[in-house]
Amino acid sequence: MNSDPTGNRPVASASFRFCQWRMLLATMFCYLFFYTGRQTFGFAIPGIEEELGISKSTLGWASAAMLWSYAIGQSINGNLGDKFGGRRLMSLGAILSCLLNWITSFGQSLPGLTVPWALNGYAQSMGWAPGSKVLSSWWPAAERGKVYGAYVFAAGMASVLAFATSTLILEFELGWRWIFRLPVLLLLVGGATYYLVVRDSPEDLGFSPLPDGQQPKPKTTRDSDAIANLQASGETADESSAERYLAALSNPRFLVACLAIGFQSMARYGLLIWVPVHFLGDDWKNSDTKWMSLALPIGMALGAITSGWLSDRLFHSNRSRVISLFLFLATASSLAMYVLPRDHMLAIPLLLLTGFFAYGPQSAFWALCPDLLGRQRAGTGTGVMNTFAYVFAGLGEPLIGWLIESRGDTAIVFGVVATACFSGAVVSLLIRR
Repeated sequence: MNSDPTGNRPVASASFRFCQWRMLLATMFCYLFFYTGRQTFGFAIPGIEEELGISKSTLGWASAAMLWSYAIGQSINGNLGDKFGGRRLMSLGAILSCLLNWITSFGQSLPGLTVPWALNGYAQSMGWAPGSKVLSSWWPAAERGKVYGAYVFAAGMASVLAFATSTLILEFELGWRWIFRLPVLLLLVGGATYYLVVRDSPEDLGFSPLPDGQQPKPKTTRDSDAIANLQASGETADESSAERYLAALSNPRFLVACLAIGFQSMARYGLLIWVPVHFLGDDWKNSDTKWMSLALPIGMALGAITSGWLSDRLFHSNRSRVISLFLFLATASSLAMYVLPRDHMLAIPLLLLTGFFAYGPQSAFWALCPDLLGRQRAGTGTGVMNTFAYVFAGLGEPLIGWLIESRGDTAIVFGVVATACFSGAVVSLLIRR
């Protein structure tokens, strides 16, 4: 194939395909370490409570502060990713998050913990949406389910890494402060590597931009809905920030998807923060079940890549069907975990399934952003959607902390998760109507 009239290299060449995979793998590599900067808090809760005398319900508010700061950052940084590109933002976020984790580790009071932890939420928000923008610039709509599935798989494996490194620190009795110090050094490496390897768009390496017309062929009337939205979206590279936000906030299907991911994210962070507390138990320094919690992020990683593949191949890019199916199944597995004793032999496989189905819909949700809003608004859409997700997640944290303290039962987290998953499953049915 010859170059186009602009002199750029064609996007169908083998070299372009190589660069596509390079951008995907580099983005996955960087995000593989991001959760070491924000999903370790649950492992530190028992030590903080013992040393500083801060209750679980109060620490739930500290966790909520980080999540809400992340939500605010998503609403800003997604749009900045569309405007300036995702490469710089994602790298800067990784470096700042590492620094703020270290500052948090020296906290001696509730403000000393909460303020840097909340600022860390903003730094963390510079990762996901800008990275999504890079991927949407390099990959066409027909492959986005697979690509976002791989991206979310990396995020799921990041949870595994965060859980494993935190558990090892407790195993070696280094203390809760080192949970905020050692794992994030990997994030520093990931951020530097990302800046060196990634480019924001095909044009940065001399290729032609992806044609706007590269959309999946509709299999059914419902499948054509997303494509109609894309065609009606009027993608233009010179849209203002206000126009991008307006396009997102005036799209009814997109807003329904935002509500659905809110419930899903409440369930997700309920699991990520409080499942370690549940399996650490009262004698957290000598817990025999602390490694069991590792089944949760492993299940999440497997669920993410599976749902992305299913949304492309089995459901022909109808993302809402995958979302509702997984969340209904997450409801069932969460209820089973609620009634199961912590040390039961079925706890590990059931926890793995709970993570698989509760987190799996993430890749389908993120693929909806460019599907419904267009590729040029992918960063803004991802940021707005993630804002909804983390506002809801933050609401769940102090609620679960209070319920655990008032009932004296850490298993209550699974009841809250089941309720959130069922709500998200019902709402997601409305996305394509």
